[in-house]
Amino acid sequence: MHVQEWLETVPPLAIYLLVGVVIGLESLGIPLPGEIILVSSALLASQHGDIDPFVLGACATAGAIIGDSIGYAIGRKGGRPLLAWLGKKFPKHFSEGHIATAERSFQKWGMWAVFFGRFVALLRIFAGPLAGVLRMPYWKFLIANVFGGILWAGGTTAVIYYVGVVAESWLKRFSWLGLVAAVLIGLTSMLIIKRKANKAQTAHEDPELVAAGD
Repeated sequence: MHVQEWLETVPPLAIYLLVGVVIGLESLGIPLPGEIILVSSALLASQHGDIDPFVLGACATAGAIIGDSIGYAIGRKGGRPLLAWLGKKFPKHFSEGHIATAERSFQKWGMWAVFFGRFVALLRIFAGPLAGVLRMPYWKFLIANVFGGILWAGGTTAVIYYVGVVAESWLKRFSWLGLVAAVLIGLTSMLIIKRKANKAQTAHEDPELVAAGD
């Protein structure tokens, strides 16, 4: 069952709680599909009037800020051993390479890594715990965390909600045109991807042939 189809069977109050909890757990360092849940819920809100987008956005924002703050506290207390433990539990997300990449981002950008990390799936999981491990001053972390959480969670909710409202209204008027457009876009995308894949394979097999063809 698709996420949105499942959400349609859940009461609005449960959706608010689910969004806040999942995003909060993701923010404190547990790999969960927070963004997928948020986008699906916002899209559902655009189609069903019993889900308030403002409440949804507030729950998402609260989950993001609180979760990141808890992650920061855990990281500050656990230190490097915590990252090693997470690497064993979640090797796909907390591998040494991923940790090194995130750490370089923090060392280079500081609090901006926390702010913009909200918009990157990997850094969204790392931001709180890693900021604590690296002993980032809490006031810097808090500022970046609050503004990043508001912009990401609130902004994502607003954009997806209004896009959903406009799309639904447009499709009701021009349902067949929307279907044709969707099919054409899908076919075009498939052809472009196939062409690039074939070109990449040809380049791998015979670089001189590709160069001559270009």
